[in-house]
Amino acid sequence: MEAALIIFALMVLFAFLGLGVYVTAKVVKATRRGVDRTITQARRTVEDTTLRAKSLGQVGVTGALAQLRLDLRTSMRATQEALHQGVRVDASLKESIGLFERLSEHGHELDAELKRLEQEPDRRRTAEILPDLRERAAKITQAADSLRWAARDRARRFAADDLSALSDQIEVESGALRDWTPESVDHLAAAAAAWDAQQQAGGAGQAPAQASAPARGGRGAQPGPAALNGAAPAAQYPWHKARRPESTT
Repeated sequence: MEAALIIFALMVLFAFLGLGVYVTAKVVKATRRGVDRTITQARRTVEDTTLRAKSLGQVGVTGALAQLRLDLRTSMRATQEALHQGVRVDASLKESIGLFERLSEHGHELDAELKRLEQEPDRRRTAEILPDLRERAAKITQAADSLRWAARDRARRFAADDLSALSDQIEVESGALRDWTPESVDHLAAAAAAWDAQQQAGGAGQAPAQASAPARGGRGAQPGPAALNGAAPAAQYPWHKARRPESTT
């Protein structure tokens, strides 16, 4: 029995140790991903700032290459963010993301080539191929812009359709709420007052009928409106105030 308890305690201990190792590994991986993401963003910011400075501060081939890289990177990054944000609510954008990933291969290839040409000492040769580089960059950025704006137009259309449906529902609900306007309440109050007056008039006519019943030669009392009214008292509605009974003294 003691051996079994010792084995069970060791199993529990090893389980806790394994769980601790697993949690530690997950935390380390998450921390590493966060650090890598921060480093990547910092490197990207520094590189974009450098390219912007080159495009503004230098003329000729060097400034043109820097401007091409900056435009290319800005367009591709904006499209990537728009597609990945949109796919969270619209699964049909997965196909667009697949097309963008294929386009990104061309973009990375061109960006790497432009980066190499920034260090190229033969500026004359670089200037000769610059028009071709501009054309390639224009095709890539135009395709990326087309995907980005199509995704945004789709999201805007869905938002407009949802807003239209919501507006219709609100109009229906507003119409239902307007059924209880002051005019409707006044109409109900007038109907209630007319009902009370009718009941009072019926009660006043019952007394003469009851007084003349003994003078009919002993004939049995015939059931009439008074008997019916006496058997079925007037209905009381929740919004009516109960009337005090008339004094018989």
